[in-house]
Amino acid sequence: MAKVTYDKQLTALLVVDPYNDFISEGGKIWNRIKAVAEANNCVPHMLQVLNAARTAGLRVFYALHHRYRPGDYESWRYIAPVQRAAWAHKSFEYGTWGGEVRDEFAPQPGDVVALEHWCSSGFANTDLDLLLKNHSIHQLIVIGLIAHTCIEATVRFAAELGYQVTVVSDATADYSDEEMHAALDINLPNYASAMVSTEEILASISALASDGARPVRADSRGSGATSTATHQAIQR
Repeated sequence: MAKVTYDKQLTALLVVDPYNDFISEGGKIWNRIKAVAEANNCVPHMLQVLNAARTAGLRVFYALHHRYRPGDYESWRYIAPVQRAAWAHKSFEYGTWGGEVRDEFAPQPGDVVALEHWCSSGFANTDLDLLLKNHSIHQLIVIGLIAHTCIEATVRFAAELGYQVTVVSDATADYSDEEMHAALDINLPNYASAMVSTEEILASISALASDGARPVRADSRGSGATSTATHQAIQR
């Protein structure tokens, strides 16, 4: 059992891609993740964690995917398959409802929004690392979409940069149970210091609000790493 202790002054919540296209009825990608997201109550759990973080006074950071604009990729020499798919579907199209953050997850004054990432990692070719370091953040609690792409890539990159990362395993979703399993049970435990459930992280965050630190235990796979089968006055 690994033991992770959170320090309120060093810890932030990182919210990844809470766009309407992902997590709202009518979104371009919602129908692809709906079964998995509803099976583990992903969206309500994301909102619970976000609200708890705000109540506890934790800093909230956003890592948002690039919003499609006409002409984005036409002149590129190399385009990753995931980018080609976003291009084909015009995912998170700028200026449309689908490319907006769902209302309940909208950044609030004091939150920090990093530059949009072009592929999957919230760190690659953005200012996220700079912003975290300038706010003295060393520990990250990560929620959002999608488990095997942006969540996995962002957590891997965070670990490479020396951050201690906790993944809230039922506050993310994917296209299938198989992809969730690959991300949560096989890949992410190699990089996340803890894989926890919403219930577990809410207890830890609640304690932070009162005493400033809270240990939470999780093994390498984490008790929260369960299968899915069962902008806005922003401060930089």
